[in-house]
Amino acid sequence: MLDYIWVDDAVFDLRPDFAVLVMTAHGLRNGPTDERSRAWLAATSRLEAQPDKIDAWKDAYRAFGAKPQRTRPSVDALTRRLPLPEINQAVDAYNSISVKHALPIGGEDLDHYSGPARLVRATGDEASEEALGQPEPGEVIWRDDTGVTCRRWNWRQVARTRLTEETTNAIFLLERLEPMSLDELKIAGEELADLLSELSPQVRIASRLVSSGK
Repeated sequence: MLDYIWVDDAVFDLRPDFAVLVMTAHGLRNGPTDERSRAWLAATSRLEAQPDKIDAWKDAYRAFGAKPQRTRPSVDALTRRLPLPEINQAVDAYNSISVKHALPIGGEDLDHYSGPARLVRATGDEASEEALGQPEPGEVIWRDDTGVTCRRWNWRQVARTRLTEETTNAIFLLERLEPMSLDELKIAGEELADLLSELSPQVRIASRLVSSGK
């Protein structure tokens, strides 16, 4: 899967500084929020805001015609919901890392994917869940062979690939814009891997960086 994930040149034309660290986790043991994952969420409430990183995502949304005040980048929406909601252990893990680094992160069930994930500019006729709505032409979307998996870059994911307590194989998309450095992106990935390994000592994690230079 990792080798086949790609980002369209049209997205890099929009934001040449974009990079995504793609991580897969096989053999995950997920479950309902517990004291450990609850502590991860609680720790985010003590963190300082990082408006420069969030502002970069607002600018990226405006570049393809979205209004970030109406459909907020995922990390902006998360930081406005502190304390973070309890979802399940794996979601709690990546949400806590997302807020810590002001880094949009998507987590999805790999077994519910059809073909590889790719980030593209929408044509406007992609298949999409009714609750998510139809993407507009030029909108940045994640998709697979079936259709849209996340609209407006990282605004909202489909229910089809949602991480649940039954998920055993997952994919995580850690999306970076400047001023976040690639070094910090790598650190965030390592921290997420550590949390997932706490949840599932037997989990097998692999990662790949996709950027305009690769």
